[in-house]
Amino acid sequence: MENQPVLFSAVFILYVSFLGPFCASSGEESFVYSGFASTGAANLTLDGSAMVTTTGLLQLTDSMPNIQGHAFYPTPLRFKKQSNGIVQSFSVAFMFGIISPYSDASTDGMAFVVAPNKGFPDAKAAQFLGLLNISSDNSTSNHMFAVEIDTAQNTELDDIDGYHVGIDINSLHSKKSQHIGFYNDQHGGLLKNLTLTGSNCKPVQVWVDYDGETTQINVTLAPIKVTKPTRPLLSVPFNLSTVLTDQAYIGFSAATGPLTSHYYVLGWSFAMNAPAPPIEISRLPRLPCPGDNRLQKILQILLPIVAVALIFIVVMILVRRQQRYAELREDWEVEFGPHRFSYKDLFNATEGFKSKHILGVGGFGKVYKGVLRTSKLEVAVKKVSHGSNQGMKEFISEVVSIGHLRHRNLVQLLGYCRRKGELLLVYDYMPNGSLDKYLYGEDNKPVLNWAQRMQIIKDVASGLFYLHEKWDKVVIHRDIKASNVLLDSEMNARLGDFGLARLYEHGTNPQTTHLVGTMGFIAPELARTGKASPLTDVFAFGTFLLEVTCGRWPISNSAHHGRKMLVDWVLQHWHQGSLPETVDPKLHGIYNVDEACLVLTLGLMCSHPIPGARPIMRQVMQYLDGDAPLPEFTPATLNSSLLAIMHNEGVDPYVAQYPWSGNSLGTMTPDILSGR
Repeated sequence: MENQPVLFSAVFILYVSFLGPFCASSGEESFVYSGFASTGAANLTLDGSAMVTTTGLLQLTDSMPNIQGHAFYPTPLRFKKQSNGIVQSFSVAFMFGIISPYSDASTDGMAFVVAPNKGFPDAKAAQFLGLLNISSDNSTSNHMFAVEIDTAQNTELDDIDGYHVGIDINSLHSKKSQHIGFYNDQHGGLLKNLTLTGSNCKPVQVWVDYDGETTQINVTLAPIKVTKPTRPLLSVPFNLSTVLTDQAYIGFSAATGPLTSHYYVLGWSFAMNAPAPPIEISRLPRLPCPGDNRLQKILQILLPIVAVALIFIVVMILVRRQQRYAELREDWEVEFGPHRFSYKDLFNATEGFKSKHILGVGGFGKVYKGVLRTSKLEVAVKKVSHGSNQGMKEFISEVVSIGHLRHRNLVQLLGYCRRKGELLLVYDYMPNGSLDKYLYGEDNKPVLNWAQRMQIIKDVASGLFYLHEKWDKVVIHRDIKASNVLLDSEMNARLGDFGLARLYEHGTNPQTTHLVGTMGFIAPELARTGKASPLTDVFAFGTFLLEVTCGRWPISNSAHHGRKMLVDWVLQHWHQGSLPETVDPKLHGIYNVDEACLVLTLGLMCSHPIPGARPIMRQVMQYLDGDAPLPEFTPATLNSSLLAIMHNEGVDPYVAQYPWSGNSLGTMTPDILSGR
């Protein structure tokens, strides 16, 4: 019996060492992880890119774009004591950090989640955070409660801004959200913002509390080592008993979008019917902050002293390389931060702009496919010639502003670079190329069926509607055509090439007076005044509708008939009641006749020579979705009084020469299309 104390001590040590994370509190389920270095990996269910680092960090994503990672407590927790009963009170605390290669940008976010399963096989990355997809979002069968920490604004999910916390119920459309911050008790409870990315590199604490009696959900944030504020950042009354299953899993999910970001969890605790156990901050692992390499700092100090000769050689090499990668960089460009790419990075991404990487060639220059070495992100790099710096600051400012556009039907403009007489624009890479190659059989592309064409039309209309009305500013694209519509890996259409775009504040008038665009897509008033507007985009979209439906170029040249406009040809068939005869013969008659006639008629309406007679994109969306009928379109609208109306409204002879769309475009020379 004298060995019993020793035996008891040994058993107690084993209990603390191996069962510590699962310790009970007052007979209820609870656990605490102050770092994950010892038993963390074994006691978590990980998938995707999630892993536990050697230093004890729970890393949810790595240096890859468009990935997702999940980490869950391995066993389900009983949230309801009785089947179909009331969800008990629970409390969660965790500390997280975000490391991004960019000073003020990160995508897409992470979430604490309660769900009936640990696997999400159909979930998407980016804005869906590895939890849902476009079909499953807002389904009551999800039985999901989550608190999202979102670092990118997605308008299709009604995000309030690019850095916010949201309470999600079965959907990533948050019940309530708030810009990331905390109420500082030490300063009278004032709301202060929290910085998540950049050089800050400091973890943030989060508390999620649910009161089963009052059905109140509270989410509270604070910097590391700051006592939990008395006032939560978010507070929402919602009965989770209507959502959660009797038993459910808890854990984390994170996902990246076009930009890479590392999402880390440093510590985590949970308790049922009690406050979450405190996390020992002194035991937490450190975030791998950029530039936190002491050996490198020592070498930077010692190397100039012990290797003067080597430095001289390095300087000579750098001078030569600088000449090779020389850029135009002025002081005013500093404010644009990560939107400025180095020429060296783009040079390496395209293997020196080799011809084998050319995606397309046009009057603007060439487009190359590239892979950025650090992030492994596939990009398209467009080289555009520019002769002077006049207006360049304004243009670059607009390029950077357009780079903040985020919509599922827009190709994201990631940034730019300037070198000598070249401007390089960097876009997301679209693997299925441009729409025109499918319409005209280039590169042996397959024929698009009618359902695909109709969806492409709706996709482009949605993107254009967003540019005109839904974003903070009005964006005029100025070059809508099939070759500027790109198809992603799932054949979704995205409007691209914002090199000619212009933007201005809602409620004001654009001041652009330089004619740009493509023949066949230029509105009559634009050719006359050089002043672009949303309605000149609508005109080009009308021509685009006819191009996609008919499978024909907007302007065709014939030895017998000369130059012929597609819109005039379609209008002629409309007069004759033979619109179906204009549909692309490559469809072999397999298409929805009513839809095709609607699109063709809408294309004629959008291509009307008088701007006020064209619909706006909001109306176009309603017509295409069947939410509103097309207005009456009869021969009376095209009678002989049209020319008189046009003259009375001050339309010049350029428009008067149009039977409908304007055969006089044939009098225009390419020279007038080259200016900005």
